[in-house]
Amino acid sequence: MRKLWTKAGVLGSVSMAFGSMFWSQKKTETTQTGSTTACTEPPSPYELKLVQVLFRHGARTPLKSIPDVMEAQWVPNLLEPPAHTHINYVVTDLEGGPRPSSPVEDSYRANILSGGTYPGQLTTVGMQQLYELGERLRKRYIKDTAFLNPTFSPTEVYVRSTNIVRTIESAKCLVAGLFQQSQSDMVSILTTEAESEILYPNYHGCRLLKHLSGHRWAESSTLPDIAADLRSIQSALGIAAHQRVDFILIRDDMVARETHGLPCPPILDSWRNTVEQRAVEMICHIYEPSKRENLQLCVGPLFHTLMGNIEDHLKGTTSESNRKLFLYSAHDTTLMPCLMALGVFDMQWPPYAADITLELHQHRQTKEAFVKVSYIGKDQLIPGCSGVYCPLQEFKQAFSNYSLTSELYESLCNRTEDMADP
Repeated sequence: MRKLWTKAGVLGSVSMAFGSMFWSQKKTETTQTGSTTACTEPPSPYELKLVQVLFRHGARTPLKSIPDVMEAQWVPNLLEPPAHTHINYVVTDLEGGPRPSSPVEDSYRANILSGGTYPGQLTTVGMQQLYELGERLRKRYIKDTAFLNPTFSPTEVYVRSTNIVRTIESAKCLVAGLFQQSQSDMVSILTTEAESEILYPNYHGCRLLKHLSGHRWAESSTLPDIAADLRSIQSALGIAAHQRVDFILIRDDMVARETHGLPCPPILDSWRNTVEQRAVEMICHIYEPSKRENLQLCVGPLFHTLMGNIEDHLKGTTSESNRKLFLYSAHDTTLMPCLMALGVFDMQWPPYAADITLELHQHRQTKEAFVKVSYIGKDQLIPGCSGVYCPLQEFKQAFSNYSLTSELYESLCNRTEDMADP
């Protein structure tokens, strides 16, 4: 049995599953004459109104290589974009102006991996993964339900990304798969400067979050069980004692290599499960889901935005009345605290191209609103919800435990009084 985080911080139910899909299946029935004919499924009592997809970027080059071990060759041809992922797009700030500078991307480009490429770059494999996620969404929302127009329209689809090349390119590839490169207009991918980003826990933009959690990254490697295993794997791999490594770094390089068919140190085969387990335990220590305030500061503004999109749609107050789909291109460090806050984290690291999908439905007869959450295509029962189709008020209550308005978030982030030393 997998251990799961509950909202109380106790291990409860979770799995990165937010990409709800209903795969229509053809059924047959035998008529009185003995012939077999396809029967039509009864229409769902729920009418789909709005979809929001929060997804991780695709496979990439590692952020750092494991030191003192055989290096993989990250050559440029691993980054060639497939022709079918091409679309006409532009990257802007949130107001449609020039794309902001990206200090995170600049930091990647200050280093070069063995083979000649930069760390953290989307690869051909990763591009294809997002294209295939787009195709999966196409089946659900265009082919099976005709919810979306088969041609991209900016009035219908909103695309937002963190200001990092791999997430921008991932958004582009998903849109290419979703609409099969058919577009009525330029695709605008909106982003913002690092200091105000809400699509990941922002340690640079939120002083209180940095104070509460910043030290916990280094601290997580010193926890007794983790530290003992880390010493053992360093010794097994022949990594010098002075080298700074942790299980998250080891996992990142290991998974990147395996995904691209590049050689791994053979000794890692016997350590794979331990590496996965310890990396997730480190993340849980860093985000500290048992403390509500920490998760609030990680996901609060994002949760407020997602709920705001739902409420605006229901009230009809949005200026974009035809908007049906919001796409948010982000990171594993986005999805994990979101899953923890929703009470459905399954203690498994989100794979490349994992998605959390929120669907807003309206009951055709009662007109009551419902929200359905899925993770990697699997529907989730959110704690506090009476069913997978969660009545809006129940969902709002579950969301409100962690949602923060931008004003409250800013106020909390700048709070310095009573800050005890961590």
